[in-house]
Amino acid sequence: MHRILVLAKTLIGLSLMNSALGAELESIGSFDFPTSGNTTAQTHFERGVGYLHSFGFSQAQREFKLAQEAQPDFAMAYWGETFTYNHPFIGEWDSQSPQEALQRLGATSQKRLAKAPTEREKGFLRAAEAYAFTPGTVGNRRTAWMQAMQTLYSEFPNDDEVAAFTAVSMLAGATVAGDMRERINMRAGAIAMELFKKNENHPGAAHYVIHAFDDPVHAPIALEAATKYADIAPAVAHARHMPTHIFIQHGMWDEVARWNVSAFDAGAALWQPGERPNDQNHAADWGQYGDLQMGKAERSLWWIQRAEKVLRDNPNDARSQNTLRTMRARHTIETQQWQLTEIDDSLTANELLAAGMSAVGLGELATAQTAVDALRALSEARPKDSNLQIMYHQVAGLVGLAEARSGDIDVQRQKAAVNHFNRALELTEAQRLPNGAANPLKPTHELVGEAMLASGQAEWAAELFEESLLRMPRRPLSLLGAARAHVELGNTERAAQHYLSLRETLAGSEHSALTEAAEFLAAR
Repeated sequence: MHRILVLAKTLIGLSLMNSALGAELESIGSFDFPTSGNTTAQTHFERGVGYLHSFGFSQAQREFKLAQEAQPDFAMAYWGETFTYNHPFIGEWDSQSPQEALQRLGATSQKRLAKAPTEREKGFLRAAEAYAFTPGTVGNRRTAWMQAMQTLYSEFPNDDEVAAFTAVSMLAGATVAGDMRERINMRAGAIAMELFKKNENHPGAAHYVIHAFDDPVHAPIALEAATKYADIAPAVAHARHMPTHIFIQHGMWDEVARWNVSAFDAGAALWQPGERPNDQNHAADWGQYGDLQMGKAERSLWWIQRAEKVLRDNPNDARSQNTLRTMRARHTIETQQWQLTEIDDSLTANELLAAGMSAVGLGELATAQTAVDALRALSEARPKDSNLQIMYHQVAGLVGLAEARSGDIDVQRQKAAVNHFNRALELTEAQRLPNGAANPLKPTHELVGEAMLASGQAEWAAELFEESLLRMPRRPLSLLGAARAHVELGNTERAAQHYLSLRETLAGSEHSALTEAAEFLAAR
């Protein structure tokens, strides 16, 4: 066996303009994957695997098909193609093409397996068949794939690629494993971590470590892999984005923004008309979030402009439409630049949240109540969507509290508002721990903390802000709220700690909170 460095010629654009670097060699990782393929087929196969490990699905598919052209009966080339039509963790875009890919190799399972000359290759092929042909739901197929790979792993425990694809199959299976999800994720992460220790340039090892430990509790375990992965596979847009799943858990906002710029540019350069612009949308969404946490409102608008161009290039793409609308709503919520919006049935839940919060902030309580009613209708129509329930209770609580304060203090309305807040907190804490950009767009603990601080409940507010920061580190609005709450409580040392963190987070921006932090720290 030999160590290969897989390279791919990729044209990577520097910006949305038509300028580009020209053709240059970009790394997609290093790994060993010997097969029965001839020299030409093996070269394309290895490139396909490198892309596949980083979810560069279109690039991988091209290479696997070239491998098939070079060797029509090369079973592993069809195995690889099978996994290029769907994201292993998100929905199922195409259930037919994986089957069709395998059927081009052979009409029956028996005929297909006959073209796999080793037991190892037969095992990989059986796993692909489980993934493609298992009847029922996508969950059934993911579970079957996981089980087939676990069987192969038990037979070849020292094979790096068996280990890598076992890890990703388990991460896929975990998405439909209910209360066993975290246990399976941790096992997958352990397999990937062992592989990463053996080969820190393995794209799948670093990638799957990140996915396995992508939550606030386990994210520190994956920081080394994330830092490394940022440079392992720059030829794949997703690989440039993926480290930010861990950076965001550490509040490393500059890295979040920087690497999503890189991911967006790579995705834009690689995109072809007719392809899904998923990499561009995801990078724009998270890049904007990172810049907003550094107080860079103008950069947020720049990201929105980029998302607008993606939609112009893909006018019928639902994800592009939703991403842009989400980003506009996020800008309003994070900057607190409230604007009155007419409430109608065309607004998404995120837009209703922004509209409701804006209306409360502007004192337009009738409009705010209309947003509440619309969110309640959406939540009743989709009762299993906990985020919808949370957003409804968030805005209902804000409206109730504002109404209670609008004239003589209304104790009953206050209680009703607090009940809404408590329900929002309950639903939030029943969810998986947060990962990625805030979802809902306004973190519940932060929102309720702000409401309680404004109502003179500084002690409860401080607890809420501290909890918010544990869940989502270094969010400036939570830092600001915590600092203010501790000032009210006379906890000057704790307040100073939060103001120092706030100053560091917002350094270089024109955020108004910087003046407040400077004045407090100077007065100590």
